[in-house]
Amino acid sequence: MDRTTLAALLADHRAFFTANRTKDLSFRREQLKQLRHMIVRNEAALFEALKQDLGKPAFESYGGETGFVVREIDGALKNLDRWAKPRRVTTPLAYFPGKSRIYQEPYGVAMIIGPWNFPVQLMLTPLVGAMAAGNCALLKPSITALHTSHLLAQLIKDHFDPAYISCVEGGAETTQLLLAERFDYLFFTGGPAVGRIVMTAAARHLTPVTLELGGKNPCIVDKDIDLDVTARRIVWGKFFNCGQSCVAPDYLLVRRDIKKPLLGRIAAAVQQFYGTDPSQSPDYGRIIDHGHFDRIMRLLGSGTVILGGTGDRPTRYIAPTILDNITTGDAIMQEEIFGPLLPVLPYDEIDQAIAVVNKMPKPLALYLFSRGRKLQQRILRDTSAGGGCINDVVIQESSDSLPFGGVGESGIGAYHGKLSFDAFSHQRSIIRRGFLFDVRLRYPPYKDHLKWVRKFW
Repeated sequence: MDRTTLAALLADHRAFFTANRTKDLSFRREQLKQLRHMIVRNEAALFEALKQDLGKPAFESYGGETGFVVREIDGALKNLDRWAKPRRVTTPLAYFPGKSRIYQEPYGVAMIIGPWNFPVQLMLTPLVGAMAAGNCALLKPSITALHTSHLLAQLIKDHFDPAYISCVEGGAETTQLLLAERFDYLFFTGGPAVGRIVMTAAARHLTPVTLELGGKNPCIVDKDIDLDVTARRIVWGKFFNCGQSCVAPDYLLVRRDIKKPLLGRIAAAVQQFYGTDPSQSPDYGRIIDHGHFDRIMRLLGSGTVILGGTGDRPTRYIAPTILDNITTGDAIMQEEIFGPLLPVLPYDEIDQAIAVVNKMPKPLALYLFSRGRKLQQRILRDTSAGGGCINDVVIQESSDSLPFGGVGESGIGAYHGKLSFDAFSHQRSIIRRGFLFDVRLRYPPYKDHLKWVRKFW
């Protein structure tokens, strides 16, 4: 897409929004139903595209992609009237008689830039919020997930007026071209490096942003746990989508006196889930491309491989891998892994584990396995993260009643459920008054007015 074509597309978007069609709640409901229809009707094709890009099994494609988005749509349809209704709030006595309300207004034309790891969910879930709030939207999927990107672009073209919802494919040059334009809202999911580029571009136009980034998510394991349940949940959360998840446990901090038995149960869980040769398992995915494959394989130089450690470049397969004898100075601890490698660091006292977590940038998720209520409260008090779980992993991301977002390096803003609607809405504050009771205290001359103003304002 060249600059002239893009300018024409954006002009169409602005004209569509200015016509006020998107502010009609019945229009929003109709279009959300159309999005739902698009996903359900083409689910098999979406599953196939995800299989080609990431080797995703149908179970993960439904649970982490299409089913996830459909649930968001259903929630928006159920609650749209309530979300959009002006909210009455209290009015200061000094402005009596008056009524104060907050009106939810759409920003206008939003751009949503999606990633490759969950290319359906992380593209369309923000779109649900944008549509529910009454915006027009331009979608920019990741070309890295090539098959899914092509399919989404075609489906959007087939199901929506391009002046309302459009989808622009392309690589880094296309993204730079888009970021040079003025949008009314930017929503980006990806890594911190590109997040900084997006935020810099937004600053040129003072455009509000949501940045969903990532980070090294710690998983702290205390000794007061159920070993089998803990191992199963860690293995599932780490190797779901072959570890290519922004909320996957990135490293384990394990109480030293249970490290050996826990790692034994983890190895058993890997075999139970994926068999003795995970490369033959229909339930285990693949790395997105050869560049990421090479990057992940280089990280195997850290520590000692105690499980897995093998890979096959032509098929982009990397085995579920556990690494022991890791230090915080190792290469694998300097970046988000985003793959099926799980480094293990032991600790003797919880202060040591907390110190490791707090020495790093704030993560998108933090996980703790422990029955101890005091320890649970201490971890919540002494650390900071976008979200997380106690005695589980990953599942906080799938709840539409919880805000999903990062803090610091792991992101700005949050969404899911009503929070998605709020993210794409401007809260417009209005006080409505009549012409009676025009109290003179606020007008000059102010002599002797201050003592009365103190009483009422």
